[in-house]
Parts: sequence; structure tokens; C-alpha cells
Amino acid sequence: MRSLFFARALCAIALVSSLSLLPVQVVAEPTHGIAMYGEPALPPDFVSLPYANPDAPKGGKISFGEVGSFDSLNPHIRKGSVPWQLRSIAYESLMGRSYGEPFALYGLLAESVETGPNREWVEFTLRPEAAFSDGSPVTVEDVIWSYETLGTIGHPRYRGLWSKIASIEATGERKVRIAFNEDNRELALIAGMRPILKKAQWDGKDFAQSTLEDIPIASSPYVIAEVDAGRSVTLRRNPEYWGKDLPFRRGTMNLDEIRMEYYGDSAVLFEAFKAGELNMRRENNAEKWASQYDFPAVQRGDVVKSAIPHQRPTGMTGFVMNTRHAPFDDWRVRDAMIHAFNFEFVNDTLTGGRQPRINSYFSNSILGLKQGPASGKVAELLAPFKDDLLPGAIDGYELPVSDGSARNRKNIRAAMKLLQDAGYSVQDGKMVDGNGKQLSFSVLLSQGNQENQAIMDIFTKALERLGIDARISTTDDAQYAERTASYDFDMTYYRIGLSLSPGNEQLLYWGSEGVDTPGRRNWMGMNVPAAEAMVDKILGAGSQEDFIAATRALDRILMSGRYFIPLYQWPYSNVAHAKELTFPDTLPIYGDWIGFLPEVWWWEEK
Repeated sequence: MRSLFFARALCAIALVSSLSLLPVQVVAEPTHGIAMYGEPALPPDFVSLPYANPDAPKGGKISFGEVGSFDSLNPHIRKGSVPWQLRSIAYESLMGRSYGEPFALYGLLAESVETGPNREWVEFTLRPEAAFSDGSPVTVEDVIWSYETLGTIGHPRYRGLWSKIASIEATGERKVRIAFNEDNRELALIAGMRPILKKAQWDGKDFAQSTLEDIPIASSPYVIAEVDAGRSVTLRRNPEYWGKDLPFRRGTMNLDEIRMEYYGDSAVLFEAFKAGELNMRRENNAEKWASQYDFPAVQRGDVVKSAIPHQRPTGMTGFVMNTRHAPFDDWRVRDAMIHAFNFEFVNDTLTGGRQPRINSYFSNSILGLKQGPASGKVAELLAPFKDDLLPGAIDGYELPVSDGSARNRKNIRAAMKLLQDAGYSVQDGKMVDGNGKQLSFSVLLSQGNQENQAIMDIFTKALERLGIDARISTTDDAQYAERTASYDFDMTYYRIGLSLSPGNEQLLYWGSEGVDTPGRRNWMGMNVPAAEAMVDKILGAGSQEDFIAATRALDRILMSGRYFIPLYQWPYSNVAHAKELTFPDTLPIYGDWIGFLPEVWWWEEK
């Protein structure tokens, strides 16, 4: 098995260097790139991204498996279920992100970027050769239309930036300037990352209601070549791709074909991989990785196991509780659920105890909270909110740990005490409130995810011992997407990915606007002024110390809020793949990105 431990040292060096948080970069003239803090690491004459192989050959194919189905090819609207890879592979933006730095962008559709002294505006100059897959040029008109359309009728994730744009206008044949209505240094970078769409494709069509019939015309190296509705999508490399000689693209997008196949459940998907119908699979279960990846193709060496490390924050993966209504509007009930959830037993049963638990939103990085009472700048930031914060935010909060036995006696007793404090009592074997109504809720799961079903089977049995009626409800992908977007659930599985450069997107996760506005990422429905204040501190940080302190303070608020029942973390991306599929030895900070997307892989006969 290929293990790349050396990458951790490289990641740490890159992170400390890039998070030096020098005064914000002042761009006096157009330049090739832009970083959140200081200067971008790569010079104007860079040959390729440092984690790409500029000599990688072109050819070969990669095929992924997904559980579920899809009914749309437009990842930029709320409607429908879309192959998630399309957002990254099928579209391009003005600037492209380097995953070797916490947050730095380099020219892609744009040849240069320029900002005002305080980043109150940003101006992009399009490359004259930039073109869509049909050969038509990418114009300033396309850019302005894309920003306006995405910001007004697109997916809600795009609306935050649009609300902060004071004006967007053409300042030349290939120039577009965006002015902002607030002092926010990150907006210039976010603006550079919006997908650019072809305006003419949508003339006379309703963008927000697009379907499988609307094959996107984009500027990406790949075009959608084949669609089998709900079952598979095939993308092929465009031999006429306009940007194939750009340094940013050198050594990337090497594979001729990318295919996503859909299956009814994960067991069928795994059998398809073993049979050779797929040639890459990312395994999230450590027990399965250790015990089930010894099938004949692995023994012959036709399939290779690679463990790809990273040093990004764990983010949060687990079961989120919706605080918009009872019973999870009471933090003591949420805390009781966390105590009743026997992670150690679940982990031992399903992974052989091999996977560590997520212990905070930013764990596995220097941005994560430190155990024990808050101190120093973190304590100073939290102090003004001490009367409103939940227990543990300032004094320290840690997840309960069981003895690993199925009974989980100590934590069940703690859960019982919390429920009693919340006004519940046991009558005739049922946990009831003051009106005699049994404590009950439903857990929404998407069909086909057998591991989440197994976890919930264990959990609901534990809740029965407390007299709680917890029901599991499964639905197809389309209904699941619609119900979670409208917050129509009590508890559900949720995964939030976080980066080493948290910024404006944090308001999508934790901001109060997401309590009532559909389609936001604030699935838990939290409305905590202290959290929004910490995001403001993150955005306004002028030093490394201030930035880290604000993020750690936010981490404390989130953990003590008890919104999630946290599950496993993945310090490695465990990827099984055909021996011909090859990735570089030099890894970026976000090494797990390589395990998800094929940008820097290539096909090499062996």
C-alpha cells in the first residue's frame, strides 16, 4: 500500500508559511495571482502547479461509483440531484485555486487580476484565447450575466457574494470590474471563483428549471459526452480545449475519459468495483479497508491501495439535529443524544475501532480548539458573550467517552439526567414531557447508505432503553435533497468540509440568515450572535494570532452548541484504484482532494 507520510511535513511547512498573515496584499497593477494574505507562493513565470506532473501523459480513463441517482446536469441551481463532480470538472472560473496553499488563486479564464488598495474592488482581464467548448469566445458579457444569474436565481450558495456586490461593469473589451459594498478582504478571491456560463445557451430558457436535456456548454477541458438518465454520466477530454498550454493546466486534466456510474446501494457498488466495472473507489470505512480489499485483483496487483494523507481540518461529519423545533430546540436534549450515542461501541462494531472520532470542527489543524478552559485571546473574544454561551464554551467541552460496552451505562445515566433537567420523565416505560407526550423524532436517511442505516439501528436501540421513540425514514436522492434544503427533518446525516482558510462561507454554515432561508448550509438552524461575531473577527484578522484565536473561539461555540453527533474523521483518503492510475508524489496541503477528484492523475501502463 502506497503511504505518503512525508507529505505531512510538507503540508505543515506550507501552512505555517502561508498563514504568516502579513498585511493584506496591495495590488498596484495587474498580476498573475492573488492570495488571501501576503503574496501567492508561485511566481508569474511558474511552469506548473507544484503538485502536478508537467510531463504526465494524456490518455486512459477513470470510472467512479456513486450511490443513488441524478436528474439534472446543472449544479448551480437548487432544483434536482446532480453528479457532484460536475461542479469542479465541467466548469471553469476566472481564477483557479492552488491546493498547495491555504487560499491562493491564479489566472485561468482571466490572464490577470487587479484590486484597489483595500480590495474595495477587483478587476479581471480575460484571456483573449478563452473559449467555450463550441469554439465561441468567453466574453465580458458572459461573465456579468453569470454573476447576476447565479446571484439572483442560482443556488443560494451564490447569493451571499451577490448581496455584497455594489456594481459589476465592463471596463474594457476584456475587462470586468466588481466593486463591493463592504470592507471584506476575501470577496476579491470569492469573486474569482464563480463559474462562468455561456449566456447564449440560456436565451429563451429558464435557467432555474434546467433538466437533463440541457447539456452545459462550458469552457472546461471536459465536455459531457454521454448521459444515461439516472445511471451514468461520461465526460471526455476536449482535444480543442483552449487552455491546454496554460501553466495552471500543465500536468492536469490528463485522462481522456471520466465516468460516473450510479448504483442502488454501496454493497452493489463495491461488487462492481471488485468485478472491474469501476477502476477507482474511495473507502471511508477503516475496517473494510483493512479486511475487504484483498480480492483477486488486489492480490494480482491490478488494483493498488493508496493512503493519501492531508492536513486540512476534519470539518464535521455526523448526525445533525434541527434546532428549529422540538425536541432539539433544547440543548439538554441534544446533549442527551450525544451521551446516548455509543461511539466507541459503534466504532468497534463497524470499523474494528480503527477510526478516530472527530473532536471538533477544526480538529486535525492548528485552527482547532485547545482542550480545557479558554485562555488568552480566545477567552477575550468569548468574554462579551459569556452570559449567552452554552456550558463548555468558555470552561471547556469534550465529547463523552463510553467504556465500549453495548450497555453504555454511565453515559445513559448522564443522558437520563439531562432529559430530566429538560422536563422529561419516564412513565410506563416511555420518556414523556410534562403533558405526557412521548419524546419522539425521526431520522432522515438517503436510500442505499448501508453504513448510516447500521449506525442508526444501534442508536435507536439505545434510545429505546430511554423510552424514546426514534424512527428511521429513508427516501430517494431527489426527495432527500429537497427535504434537507427546506429543513424538513429532525435529525439527518450531514458532512461539512472546512478549509485552512475559513472566511465568508462560514456565514452559510452558521449564519442566522440560514435559519429561515431555504438552501443554506445551516442545517442545524443555529442562531448564535457570538458565532457570527467570530466569523467577523476571522474576516478582519490582521495577524496570525488573531486569525487562529478567532477560529478557535468559533470552534468552541460550535462544539458546545451540541448540534452534531460527531462520527469518524479521515486523516487519510484511502483510495483503491487500477494500477495504471497514477498520482504525483508531491502532495498539496489538501491531499484528500486528490482522493476525490482526478485533476492531477494520469494513466501509465505498468
